[in-house]
Amino acid sequence: MTHEKVTAGRDELGGFAPQFARINDDLLFGEVWADEATVSPRERSMITVAALTAGGIAGSPLEFHLGKARDNGVTRGEIASILTHLSFYGGWPRAWAAFRAAKEIWSEERPADNELGKGAIFGVGEPNVAYAKYFTGQSYLKMLTTQGVATAHVTFAPGCRNWWHIHRKGGQILLATGGRGYCREYGEEARELRPGDVVSIKADVKHWHGAAADSWFSHLALEIPAEGASNEWVEPVTDEEYGRLK
Repeated sequence: MTHEKVTAGRDELGGFAPQFARINDDLLFGEVWADEATVSPRERSMITVAALTAGGIAGSPLEFHLGKARDNGVTRGEIASILTHLSFYGGWPRAWAAFRAAKEIWSEERPADNELGKGAIFGVGEPNVAYAKYFTGQSYLKMLTTQGVATAHVTFAPGCRNWWHIHRKGGQILLATGGRGYCREYGEEARELRPGDVVSIKADVKHWHGAAADSWFSHLALEIPAEGASNEWVEPVTDEEYGRLK
């Protein structure tokens, strides 16, 4: 797995304390956080939040790691349970301070793990602002890589779907990772998707994909490389069209 180069320490303290900056960036957020063989990023986030809260460390360090925990798939219910547990072992005032930050960070509606299943391992990502105008409903986007085969993890709130669109020349592959959703190619019946389902969409085929009305849905979207490949957004999926789905 490719990890982004962390430069926070060098940006803030590189000139003042270069050794500390190197340890922060290359060791802590480099080697330690990149080691996923024994502890997943999700588990590591929960451990870090618990340690910071128990140690009475609030402010930007705690807020940063709460946000990282959310992006690594820790749910609102889980963080509330963790902080409640810590209130007895780490101190009531410290838990209160952590709750204030967590409530702000988890203020947006996000899916629970039991709704997305294993898809949560990729993290829900941030609100899909860049492509929001091409989606009906709320979606979240986390780009996993933009090199080679561009791969995005997309999460759809219940009822959310993207517009009819066409991948020119390259095509697209969808790997369902959580919840229940649909993909429909123009002129064909909609296909229901559940975790583990794979859809290969050929180039120049008009289609759309999104969540079921009563379920969150997430998938990996892989753009098939091709010279001159592009994506063409056509028109929204109407409520009438969507309403015919089971």
